[in-house]
Amino acid sequence: QAQLVESGGGLVQPGGSLRLSCAASGNFFSVYFMAWYRQAPGNQREQVAIIRNGGNTNYADSVKGRFTISRDNAKNTVYLQMNSLKPEDTAVYYCNAALQTSLGYNNYWGQGTQVTVSS
Repeated sequence: QAQLVESGGGLVQPGGSLRLSCAASGNFFSVYFMAWYRQAPGNQREQVAIIRNGGNTNYADSVKGRFTISRDNAKNTVYLQMNSLKPEDTAVYYCNAALQTSLGYNNYWGQGTQVTVSS
């Protein structure tokens, strides 16, 4: 069974930086895409960034120029480098990936990691 394990959340002051990591492990053949979502209290979960096979990326307008998504294919790991953090970036961040298993492509979610931006 495949799973996603996240790390790297925490408390940071406005203007600071954090890097989130998400590693895919278990029984799967390949990764189609990996992405980061976030959900703040009272808000819907929103996509922050996505990186597809081949390296194509997309970002939410609210994080463009501040966040960078990258991927280490050898480690099946995706990263989210977050710079110039703002209080409105406070949320639980979730890793999301489409993994190919013996049953075909399936969508997986990590457990979530809290990011709090506050002075």
